[in-house]
Amino acid sequence: MDFSLILFIFLVVTGLISLGYRLLVEGRANDGAAMAAATEAGAEPRQPVIVEYARALFPVILIVFVLRSFIVEPFRIPSGSMLPGLQNGDFILVNKFSYGIRLPVVNLKVMDTGEPARGDVMVFRFPRDPSLNFIKRVIGLPGDTITYVGKQLSINGEPVPVEAAGEHAFEQVNMRGYSARRLQETIGESEHYILLDDRVERSRDMEVTVPEGHYFVMGDNRDHSNDSRYWRFVPEENVVGRAFFIWFSWKSESGGGVDWGRIGNSID
Repeated sequence: MDFSLILFIFLVVTGLISLGYRLLVEGRANDGAAMAAATEAGAEPRQPVIVEYARALFPVILIVFVLRSFIVEPFRIPSGSMLPGLQNGDFILVNKFSYGIRLPVVNLKVMDTGEPARGDVMVFRFPRDPSLNFIKRVIGLPGDTITYVGKQLSINGEPVPVEAAGEHAFEQVNMRGYSARRLQETIGESEHYILLDDRVERSRDMEVTVPEGHYFVMGDNRDHSNDSRYWRFVPEENVVGRAFFIWFSWKSESGGGVDWGRIGNSID
């Protein structure tokens, strides 16, 4: 179940309990003899435990719900598809305001505040299973023609510039001892690193035009990413927000432990 939906249900339940008790019990008691007798005796009528918990939790849940729905939401990177920039075990923050104000749960945009740009690292709901959140880099905007042949990416007929930037040693248990070529790629105003694994000889060659209201996305770990090359496009209504900050990191691939050097890094 969607965590936003769970929060919304708790918000409604605690709100109804608090409001219902105030209207149906306290409101009636304020006008009755029982309240007067209790006041004369110097004692306040005790609330049921469930009402006390509801009143204590309601403002907390409300604040968390508003923050997650409209401002910033935390996510955990579950795989290595965005290496080398993002690693399995990174905990990131996603700006929910960057691409428009959306109603929580239904994800309906009610106000435009911006659109995804080429090179953005974007979180979205997986088109084939909207209960899953994916993170990839925006490559193609509506109307763009994307070509990927022989591991060379082109946008609207222009090859995307890359420069060699050394090697990247994989830390995953099943890939230790292997490395990939690291290249600096420039897409729009974004300069970032990508990986090409020469052990994977064949690339997912293709040429597609991005339809209106959709985006073409790819992982930075190009030969180990499940992205638009395989399932095509991200509908605009599936967009969640722009990833911008690593607030915590756990060394999931190398045996555990806090990776202090990654905490506080911005996401390019």
